[in-house]
Amino acid sequence: MNGKVSLKDVAKYLGVSTALVSYVINNKEKEARVSEKMAKKIRSAVVKLNYQPNQIAKSLKSGKTNTIGLIVADISNPFFSSIARIIEDEARKKGYVVIFGSSDESAEKSQSLIDVFLNRQVDAFIIAPAENTEKQIKALQETGLPVVLIDRYFPSIQVDSVHIDNFQAAYKAVEHLIKNGRKKIAMMAYDTNLPHIQERKRGYKAALKAHGIRFKKEWLKEASYQNIEKDVADKMNELLFPELKVDAFFFATNTLAVESLKIINQSGIKVPDDLAIIAFDESDAFDFFYSPLSYVSQSLEDMGKGALELVTARLKDNTRKYTNLIIKEKLVLRKSCGTIIKIK
Repeated sequence: MNGKVSLKDVAKYLGVSTALVSYVINNKEKEARVSEKMAKKIRSAVVKLNYQPNQIAKSLKSGKTNTIGLIVADISNPFFSSIARIIEDEARKKGYVVIFGSSDESAEKSQSLIDVFLNRQVDAFIIAPAENTEKQIKALQETGLPVVLIDRYFPSIQVDSVHIDNFQAAYKAVEHLIKNGRKKIAMMAYDTNLPHIQERKRGYKAALKAHGIRFKKEWLKEASYQNIEKDVADKMNELLFPELKVDAFFFATNTLAVESLKIINQSGIKVPDDLAIIAFDESDAFDFFYSPLSYVSQSLEDMGKGALELVTARLKDNTRKYTNLIIKEKLVLRKSCGTIIKIK
């Protein structure tokens, strides 16, 4: 066809009504009881004819922009960049465009991004919140726009969220180290009041207590988001030199683990013979370390899809009950934690 293809052109090509085509391209085929076969046929024709909806006209008519604002905590972290890609792909299937930004763990930058997205008139938000952004989330909810928190959460706020059980994940990881004979287990975490990190620290301490190991304050080391390289080096040196003071390490995040591996690699300490390691979340760097790291795996696919399902459900019905979607994690055991045993 010559020129810009219209809705009428698609309908004429298929020999169906424009209303039928409109229902399908707006993802409302179930409401109109359009068969799956016909919906597939219409979508194929849309692609074949290169039909491009007039989004501006569509927005003016519906009051919607079909855009979702996604704010991640740190786009340089593969965990968040992967989730962003999954959400973008899933949103496209549902007829939404995702615009995203990274707060870089800054509450100030988070607010700036929210303001930008509000000016862009997004229909909803998916946010991995930075520290001290509770008021921002509450203010967003007051606008009436759907908000879904991903990976992180604030127990004090009633809001849709998707994440894992961080307490149980940390507990199982530390328990594995204990059952492998480790008795002096350190933990490296971020110095933050974010609940998901607090829960991981709580799980670590609970596992020690449950197995009769007395927790020592010097075993728990904390680094700041803004000064991670120096903080990790200083804290690791306290436990590794002049002699090794622990026999295992549990890292609360992949970024902390990667920074710590630099120190361990230079120290001459052997993993897992001298020091067993389990980290939270995966990283390509884990595969290149001479003793591939064991880690707690979060299903990014389930998390991304879950967030999209929650936000689209909220867009359809903003009065529905809030959902706290818990994604199942998995402990991936490799060479760094020593003998492979199964934890039930």
